[in-house]
Amino acid sequence: MKTIRYELTDGIATLTFDEPDSPVNTMCAQWQQDMTAVTAQVLKDKAAIHGIVLASAKTTFFAGADLKSVMRLTPADAQTAYAEIELLKRNFRTLETLGVPVVSCLNGAALGGGWEVALLGHHRIAVDDPKIQFGLPEVTLGLLPGASGVTKMTRHLGLLAAQPYLLEGKLLGPREAQELGLVHGLVDNASQLKDAALAWLAAARGDPAKAQHAWEAKDYKIPGGTPASPKVAMALSVAPAMLKKQTRGLYPAPEAILACMVEGAQVDMETALRIESRYLAKLMTGANAKAMINTFFFNMNAIKSGQSRPQGVPRYKPVKVGLLGAGMMGAGIAYAQASKGISTVLRDVSQDKADAGKAYSAKITQPRVDKGRMSAADQSALLSRIEATDKVADLTGCELIIEAVFERRDLKAKVTQEAEPLLAAGGFFASNTSTLPISGLAQASANPAKFIGIHFFSPVDKMKLVEIIRGKQTDDETVARAFDYVQALGKIPVVVNDSRGFYTSRTFGTFVMEGAAMLGEGIPAAAIENAGIQCGMPVGPLAVLDETALSLSVHVLDQTRADHAAEGKTYIATPGELVVERMVKEFDRNGRAAGAGFYEYPTEKGAKKVLWPELKTLFEKPAVTWDIEDMKDRLLYRQAVETARCLSEGVLTTVHDANIGSIFGIGFPAWTGGAMQFIYGMGVDAFVRRADQLAAQYGPGFVLSAGVQDTIRKHQPVW
Repeated sequence: MKTIRYELTDGIATLTFDEPDSPVNTMCAQWQQDMTAVTAQVLKDKAAIHGIVLASAKTTFFAGADLKSVMRLTPADAQTAYAEIELLKRNFRTLETLGVPVVSCLNGAALGGGWEVALLGHHRIAVDDPKIQFGLPEVTLGLLPGASGVTKMTRHLGLLAAQPYLLEGKLLGPREAQELGLVHGLVDNASQLKDAALAWLAAARGDPAKAQHAWEAKDYKIPGGTPASPKVAMALSVAPAMLKKQTRGLYPAPEAILACMVEGAQVDMETALRIESRYLAKLMTGANAKAMINTFFFNMNAIKSGQSRPQGVPRYKPVKVGLLGAGMMGAGIAYAQASKGISTVLRDVSQDKADAGKAYSAKITQPRVDKGRMSAADQSALLSRIEATDKVADLTGCELIIEAVFERRDLKAKVTQEAEPLLAAGGFFASNTSTLPISGLAQASANPAKFIGIHFFSPVDKMKLVEIIRGKQTDDETVARAFDYVQALGKIPVVVNDSRGFYTSRTFGTFVMEGAAMLGEGIPAAAIENAGIQCGMPVGPLAVLDETALSLSVHVLDQTRADHAAEGKTYIATPGELVVERMVKEFDRNGRAAGAGFYEYPTEKGAKKVLWPELKTLFEKPAVTWDIEDMKDRLLYRQAVETARCLSEGVLTTVHDANIGSIFGIGFPAWTGGAMQFIYGMGVDAFVRRADQLAAQYGPGFVLSAGVQDTIRKHQPVW
């Protein structure tokens, strides 16, 4: 047995998980074979065994399933997948119903399949370390915990109490697990686990109740009641509708988990486990799970491990960082830095504006203090790290200065030249611009090699993504240090090359402008917004335009026209841009901040925004026919096409940056796995055919050149 060491000493059988050539234990094919073999050995030695210990030789207990094998499955593999799941569970059931007490020694994290291995034990002992995490995050990968996780967690906690841990993938630490009865004992460190396990086994010897799970007893009742119990039945009667509202019917895993919980709670254990296996086999072999696993596991790990970071550059730890501009973005970045222990100089043109920027951090943290989630001392320490000032000289000695001033090239040039000389030796300068090309802004720098774009998203305290933009002259060291800075903030860095709008703003623009174009074609605004919601975007395109300010879009359009004119070219505005321009220049509808955009914003407390009634008169054309499926495709395909173009042009260099950037930066639907995975999930040929159809009907925004098609195929992942 290559992944499990089996030892039988003084009546105690110890199963130590130790996958070779891997930092963690996984349910790889070899482990599954070894689990069958070790179960057979336990049965053979049954007469000599009075206790079983499950342990790990790694720094963590068990990491979970082998997800690469899932990526290779197709719907035709469902029956085989079901058989493999059932075999694994038969091994688990054999060990836990042997009539011998089993104890799990949790020296570290046990997630997904790892937690299901831990649940095999009748008694669970964990190291008392708040950094250790337990739980079942499968739902976030389009799967369900099918190695008995759904069935056991439901029986442990009840149909209602188990929902956050199954439907949301909520994780828990050792203490919370102990409070819930999922962990029975805590020790200070891993070296104490074995002794604690042996002590419990000695005390449990001869006690049949200690050698079985609670639900094996004849008098067992599911906590909180069965689906037939009035309180549970009432909650379950609305649960599917509430779930559908959250998932919009685009995520099969949560619906499968809820069904599995309810169906399994009405039958015996063996039947419940088979129900669970069937649901998992269907999910494992479906497209949604592969899309989500690809992006939220493999792509995310590629970014976390620094695959987009230039190699050979020493790690950088930010100590003192300056910010120019204490408005919404500068204030948000200041909070993000100070909350991670970074000394921050927040400078604006007046002390009042700088102080207002610092006050944002107090505003964000005060509710946590009020609720006891943050001490007043910690809040005070955080605020003390932010030096609000109107003096440029106070930026002296910062190893990084980020300008977050208004999107005007002349203003950005002025503050760059003013502040850059104050950098510490070897320091670098960054612009937080969302659209202006970095290479152009770097012309104001005395050292373009040390000039880079670091594009935060609003609101900074909530948005996880940060786009790092390499200018034409930016060197590897600066890119690597920017990458390290973003990770030091606990955010997700994606690295792109310079371009107007870079990747995220450029692609985001195609979504909102496609929506605006539909309005210009005469399609009802409500139908457009509904199409955005139905395809999985967070909100409709017209609502997003209002939030980001129609006036800003027109400002960018004017700047783009001016830039093209300076190059002797003429910029041809898209139909959507022309609609937005009319809204601002003709109807004075500038967006939510101005109180009027595509929506009306009532001032009465509690009143909800409504679409501006005049849209119907000004734009809607009753004779126009429209199809909701076409509209949904237009919104998704337009973004995916632009993403593929960015990859082809070298703005993007990796698929993982494309997928993660699209989901966390512009809200591309997570069910797709991201903009490039959407293409691969559809199948490249099918995607190209549909894009061609859309191009014929709705214009050049959907055209995929031969070069772009080649790029798509070249980057297609192979499992």
